[in-house]
Amino acid sequence: MWSLDECRQKVLQGLSPRGVIMGTLLGQVLCLRLSPDDRTVAVCAGNKILMLDIESRSILAELEGHQGHVTAAEFCPWQTHIIISVSEDRSFKVWDHHVGSLIYNSPVLTAFPLLSLLIDAKSRQLVTGCANGQLWIFSLVEGHHYRCVTRVSLKKKSESFSRRVESRLCSLPEESQRPCTHGLEKGEEVEASLPILGLAPCDLSAIVSAPCVWGLSSETTSCLWIGSSAGLFIFNLANFELEAVLHYRDFRSLSIHVAGSCAVMSKANDDKAICLLTSLFGRKIVMLEIRVAALVRSQQGHDAGRHLSVLPRTCVGPTSPLCFTTAKESKTPPAPQRQSAGRSTVKDQPLVFHTKVRSSGYASAPHITMFSPKANTRKRGDHSSRRRDGPRCKEYPLESSPPTKLYKQRVLAHGPAAAHCVQYSAGDGQWLACGLANHLLLVFRADLSGTPTVFSGHDGAVSTVCWSHDSRWLLSASQDGTLRLWSLRRAELALCVGKDVFSKPVRSAQFYYVDTFVLLSSGPELQLLKYHIDTCKDEIQRYKQKSRCKRVFRLPTTGRTEITSLSAVNDFYSYLVLTAGRNRTLEVFDLNAGRSAAMTVEVHSRPVHQICQNKGSSFTTQQHEAYNLFATTASGDGIKLWDLRTLRCERRFEGHPNHGYPCGIAFSPCGRYVASGAEDRHAYMYDLGSSTFSHRLAGHKDTVTSVAFSPAAPQRACPETQEEASFGRDFSVLLREGRLPIGNHYWAQCLLSMNWCWTLSEVVYTY
Repeated sequence: MWSLDECRQKVLQGLSPRGVIMGTLLGQVLCLRLSPDDRTVAVCAGNKILMLDIESRSILAELEGHQGHVTAAEFCPWQTHIIISVSEDRSFKVWDHHVGSLIYNSPVLTAFPLLSLLIDAKSRQLVTGCANGQLWIFSLVEGHHYRCVTRVSLKKKSESFSRRVESRLCSLPEESQRPCTHGLEKGEEVEASLPILGLAPCDLSAIVSAPCVWGLSSETTSCLWIGSSAGLFIFNLANFELEAVLHYRDFRSLSIHVAGSCAVMSKANDDKAICLLTSLFGRKIVMLEIRVAALVRSQQGHDAGRHLSVLPRTCVGPTSPLCFTTAKESKTPPAPQRQSAGRSTVKDQPLVFHTKVRSSGYASAPHITMFSPKANTRKRGDHSSRRRDGPRCKEYPLESSPPTKLYKQRVLAHGPAAAHCVQYSAGDGQWLACGLANHLLLVFRADLSGTPTVFSGHDGAVSTVCWSHDSRWLLSASQDGTLRLWSLRRAELALCVGKDVFSKPVRSAQFYYVDTFVLLSSGPELQLLKYHIDTCKDEIQRYKQKSRCKRVFRLPTTGRTEITSLSAVNDFYSYLVLTAGRNRTLEVFDLNAGRSAAMTVEVHSRPVHQICQNKGSSFTTQQHEAYNLFATTASGDGIKLWDLRTLRCERRFEGHPNHGYPCGIAFSPCGRYVASGAEDRHAYMYDLGSSTFSHRLAGHKDTVTSVAFSPAAPQRACPETQEEASFGRDFSVLLREGRLPIGNHYWAQCLLSMNWCWTLSEVVYTY
């Protein structure tokens, strides 16, 4: 044991410093760790962990249980009596060194030995690395039971980071481009694996910016140093991405190109980091001094989207596609022609002269009131005001708990027809639309009571449903290639756009610019349609189709790649549209300028199947920065949370199984939670401040394909009832209820059933 202050004084005096011997004949020691209070030292010797008291130099406890050499150990910062160790037996163990007992023993994680370990106090996560470059992250939050958050391949992350850096450099002007030294040149060999030799905390709070909403801030974002045999990496524990890479081979003066061990130290709010390397093929030791800010900023994007915002900053331009008006609307009425005096005099004179003709009564008001109810005007005014100030005017609680209680279950179809999509009416939250694979579109009341309204007419599965802002119209897209607009009040078709209008099938469609346009994607094109709905109530001429629509703008994606998903805000005026391409790119279009505004590559490892924006609702008021958050999801690659202003992934959500079927996601109206479907018949709830799920909601019998939050909070309670019914297959919608400070919080899950079910199914109604 060495005291650094004493050693420093001895050196200044010209004397040789001496340490204190804590123990002898302990075996091969691979790791030493001091407790947070500096009273105990953990010695990893062989397959045991010896706990030594610094003052008495005695052994307090021997922790035995590993089947291989213990390679690393760490004390828990918030529970000092807890110590966690990893070993060559490919597992980690949690100990209580005060009692000397084993608390938790993990299963075998990988086929390679675990070499390094780190406990992050901010995120309450355990990070361990193995010899083949795999990084395992576990949650240490109470109640999570050491849940695995994610597993990361350092080699794949390094290759993806190099491609992103190269794409950023290519997008710069020619005078500011720099040669990239992180890519693989011709003839350069790729290392088979990147063994993780060491882990250390890294503070990037002053460098990496994050939106200060719902726990997303640079102060709460944790990063760490990863020391490998080929280089140093800065890893972000919020989005599981690399922030910077430093390869040893880039330094020609460095005598070590392959490291055998690595140790990194950096202080909080300090731009300097010290790295100690030892050579794998020789007796060399090298110390590096790294300027962290310069390293990170040299490899980050150069204001990729800082000028973007969902909230408009300028007025609509005169040449903008959003200024389009139809020919009938823009046509001014003709000026009335001046008639001759004679004809005007004859026309204005009465037909009968000098005598008064008794009127037939058609043009005059009735003399007798047939029905005039005596009502108290004050009470009627109170009732109307009370109805206006009902649930619609109540503010949605922002500090609300997530929904966890099953409220109601309803069967959608009795035959083999899976549910594809579900959405609440955006304006009032009183209706719930569900698109089915049997070509039908069902509209329920928000509480799933009564008989649903059935809209039929599609010849293929309904893939997309979208409500207008005033909740009067419903838009649906189908696999038959048609786009249909329905009237909720009349329960009939108002407008149909056939497949002859679109060159490719419509993948996504929605109302846009506060119901002014219909925005859709067809193949590689983004199209804007101006529509007119005929609301004439002439029952005789109802067969005449007077509703019409016209394409006013079309814009192809960069590289003409197929659009897999799009999203835009319809609750208020916004110029930006987000699109995801088949080539795993994310592109932002500015429809005010009529061009592409920004693009980022390799958003996910697979094509994005849904983009979901934090749109809030009519019952909430969020911080204006929160509306720039949006989420993307892809099969097998989790959920990523993005900031539109920087086009940077701020957090990644892992834990829900989604490997084959495209499961949907949704933001809560308060903007604090993200819900996701999963293939294990559960729905998962994520808090924006954590990368692992907070709740796992059961109740379905097959894959949960879509989720939706209600924009409003109903304020009534009813008794519980339970009924039974028999169904051929399980196609149901579940409403879940969460306890709120001023009411209840409802959301719906939509289920896709893939298996036949010949047993009795139960319908539960819980009020």
